[in-house]
Amino acid sequence: MQKSNMETLWSLIVSFWVDGVGIGQAPTAILGKHQFERVNRRLHGCLIDYTRNHGRDRRVFSPSLGEKRDMYVYLPPGYDPSKKYPFAIFLHGAAQDEEFFFQSQVDQFDQAIADGKLDPVIIVAPDGSMHGRANLLKPATFWANTRVGRFEDYVMEDVYNFMMNNYPIKPERDYHALIGPSMGGSASFALGIKHRDRFKIAIAFMPLLNLRYVDSHGHYQGKYEPDSWSYRSQMKNLEPLGRRKFFVLRFGTLYRPLFGLGNQALGGLSAINPVELMEAYDLKDEEMDLYISYGGKDEFHVANQVESFLEVAKKRGIKITVDYDPHGKHDLKSGNRAVPKAINWVQSRFECMKNIANK
Repeated sequence: MQKSNMETLWSLIVSFWVDGVGIGQAPTAILGKHQFERVNRRLHGCLIDYTRNHGRDRRVFSPSLGEKRDMYVYLPPGYDPSKKYPFAIFLHGAAQDEEFFFQSQVDQFDQAIADGKLDPVIIVAPDGSMHGRANLLKPATFWANTRVGRFEDYVMEDVYNFMMNNYPIKPERDYHALIGPSMGGSASFALGIKHRDRFKIAIAFMPLLNLRYVDSHGHYQGKYEPDSWSYRSQMKNLEPLGRRKFFVLRFGTLYRPLFGLGNQALGGLSAINPVELMEAYDLKDEEMDLYISYGGKDEFHVANQVESFLEVAKKRGIKITVDYDPHGKHDLKSGNRAVPKAINWVQSRFECMKNIANK
């Protein structure tokens, strides 16, 4: 088969996984053993490989999980170990792993830095999948401490300490951000609220911010109406949350592995629910810089979760920057369309801090 035909076939296979399956990344094996070198050649900065995805096992041991875990570290153009840099942890979504950042996201951040639209930043993208690989059947850990593992401790102790000990990162929390889509957006807010002594910025794309949302009739997919929704009081494992391509996501698929069966699992759900954490941890205005991007055509009805979260935040007097796309879906295309606006917002925060420092 000629090279051009092989490239076309490869593109179709990757497209099927990224767009057809709808998880935003392709299996590592079909990308080829030289993909890491290819990606690094086109970047202005560079990626450091702490994975087993490219020939050698370079994973970092996680005491919290009791096993090695994959991780990528992005270093910006002109990286100088004698300088101190802002720092971000990128938390991938459900049915993904660290490859999502490598395959689908690093280029946007890298180009923004190269174009002067974002100050140089160090980004780490750890693997928060349940068993070390992206999986549609057991897709979500929510980066939380649950029966499937201590994923919150993995991020906030293992990953955070590894980065602070091995890379030149500004120590002030004002320069520390949590970023993520979907499940990762939920965790960015949940972990940010709980650990705001270390993180000032949380950015969430199409995020699940009210995991217990139901409308006034007890239905998840019902239309959001202010002051008429409530918190779920029953765990309905077969209830569909929505459909992405040919995949129907059910309530139990996300939460049953983490908390088990029955209504006793509601306590576990509350413990990772951003809207409830906002109240439980008494978040106040200006304690964090919060950014939410979501779409009006989200297949998993995330708009209901976001808008109920914003309602509670408004009542608490908490200001949040919101990017709403009426045509936005729960997919890679919508997420990528939203990233440049989030980058501009982050840079505006950096500029404010520079102005304060220069006074």
